[in-house]
Amino acid sequence: MPELPEVELARQVLADAIGREIRDVDDHDDWVCRPHAPGDLAAALRGGRLTEAHRRGKTLWCETEGGDGRPGPNLGLHLGMAGQLRFGGRSGPPGPKRFRGREEKPEWFRFGLTFADGEQLRLFDTRRLSRVRLDPDLDALGPDAGEVSRADFRARVGRGRAPVKARLLDQSVLAGIGNLLADETLWQAAVSPSRPVNELADDDLTNLHKALRKALRAAIKHGGVHTGEIIGHRRTGDHCPRCGAEMAHGTVGGRSTWWCAKEQA
Repeated sequence: MPELPEVELARQVLADAIGREIRDVDDHDDWVCRPHAPGDLAAALRGGRLTEAHRRGKTLWCETEGGDGRPGPNLGLHLGMAGQLRFGGRSGPPGPKRFRGREEKPEWFRFGLTFADGEQLRLFDTRRLSRVRLDPDLDALGPDAGEVSRADFRARVGRGRAPVKARLLDQSVLAGIGNLLADETLWQAAVSPSRPVNELADDDLTNLHKALRKALRAAIKHGGVHTGEIIGHRRTGDHCPRCGAEMAHGTVGGRSTWWCAKEQA
């Protein structure tokens, strides 16, 4: 599943389509567009406009207005494991390397908007795991991991006894952190992923917040969370790029986890 940096890159592509009149809607894929039947999204969006592009964590949506200028439904776009938004020659997030240069099948385009100026916003997904729906529910999400204040971060993450990695992955605590971003953030802060959060001092939580902000900025700048400093070293026999110690592996919070055996002991 894409993490916050990938979804932010998709939001930036979506933002380029703001303000254009929607001439037509391709909502033929009844799996990606469920529970809406083919034609439902077209009826709700045709003749209107996209007005604002938003993201909270991994959730992406766009405000709309109808042809009469009244507010329309929110258009929710979930990228699944490999979804991309394409508009005006841009793609967000970048696609898997194994598909670059390959002929693309027409059925991999799961949803699309055609605007009055002829431009198209299209959802490309080789695995059919993306999702398009009207008025997505955001109530279960915590604050965005890239926008949460230091004080709110400390209060939310430091509460309870869960391992710190499990707490970071809880989308009701913070929205947007996935497995790779959690490992990168904890490595940046030199914190053990299995350390109970009630053992973290305020300074530890402050440093963890700083590490998260740094990891997010770098991942968005360089094209995704896979570009993190530790990500390429998450494998057997590899070593920490900071101190040279061997990388350790285990399961924390039900997820495969890698950490520096020396600095994150």
